[in-house]
Amino acid sequence: MRICLATPRADVVRELKPRLEKAFQDIPIQALYGGSKDKHKHAQLLIATTHQLLRYEDAFDVMVIDEVDAFPFHADPALPFAEKRSRKSTCTTIYLTATPREVLKTKILRDKLAHVFVPVRYHGHPLPVPQLKMWLALNKELPKQNASNPLFRWLLNRRNPERQLLLFLPTVELTNQLKTPFTNLMLEHKLINHPDELDAVHAADPDREAKVMSFRDKKLKVILTTTILERGVTFPSVDVAILDAGHDVFDEAALVQIAGRAGRNANDPTGEVMFFHDGKTEAMLAAIYSIKQMNKRGGF
Repeated sequence: MRICLATPRADVVRELKPRLEKAFQDIPIQALYGGSKDKHKHAQLLIATTHQLLRYEDAFDVMVIDEVDAFPFHADPALPFAEKRSRKSTCTTIYLTATPREVLKTKILRDKLAHVFVPVRYHGHPLPVPQLKMWLALNKELPKQNASNPLFRWLLNRRNPERQLLLFLPTVELTNQLKTPFTNLMLEHKLINHPDELDAVHAADPDREAKVMSFRDKKLKVILTTTILERGVTFPSVDVAILDAGHDVFDEAALVQIAGRAGRNANDPTGEVMFFHDGKTEAMLAAIYSIKQMNKRGGF
C-alpha cells in the first residue's frame, strides 16, 4: 500500500525524511516540495507539501494531512480538492493538528468526525505554560534594544542559559531590523560568543533551509524568526519568546503552536515560554487556557 504524509511547509518535509528513513529502513521514501530532487521517483511512503498533491490522482491507500488547520491547506480550496482526488476510493484519511479550527471542533462535538485526543507528549511531561510579561513601551523600546528592557532582563536570568533561543517577531521588517542590535547587545553581555551565533529567518529568505539546519546543528544559538517556524519543526532544547505577542498575526492557534516548540525532548522537557506584550489580548489568554486544559486532561 502507498502512504502519503502531507504537511504545509517544506521545512517539515526536510525534517521528517531522515527521521522516517531511520524508522523504516526497508521502505522506499520520497520527499516532495518545491525544489526537491525526488520528483521522478516512485516510493511507497511519500512525504510532501500539500501543494504537491496536485500531481496525483487515485494514488494513495492512506492519507495523513499534518497541521490540517495551517495555511495554506485551510485557505486554498484547490488543496482539499487535490487531497480528495489523490486518494483511492478505499483510502483511509487522518487529520493531525494540535489546534483544530471551529469547523473540525463542531464535527467532533456532533460525532460527525471520529477522533483521538492525545494530551501528553511521548516523554510524559506537561506542556510548558507561557508566562505573560508586560512591557509598556514595547513598540518604542524594542527597535532600540538595551539591557534594561524586560526581554534582556529575562535573557540574563534564564533558568538554563545553555538552551538555544527562538525569538518570534510579528513582521519580516522587524525581524531583519533587530538582527544587528540583538547581536551587538548579546555579544556585549556574553550571551553569545561570536556574531555568527545569531541569525534571522523568514519565509522569503533564500538561505532559510541552511539557517534552520545551522540552528538544528547548534551552530546558531539564537534565531530571530517570523511565524514561519511556529509549527512542524523540532529542536531538542530551546527557550521561546514572542516579542509583541499582542500583534494580530499571533492568534490563539499561532501562540499555542509557538509555545509547543519548547520542552519537546525527554532530556529537557521544561523549556521556558515568554509572551512579551504591551497589553493582554483574548488570543493570549485563550492560548494559555488551552495549554492548561491539555495538561489537565493529561493528568497534570
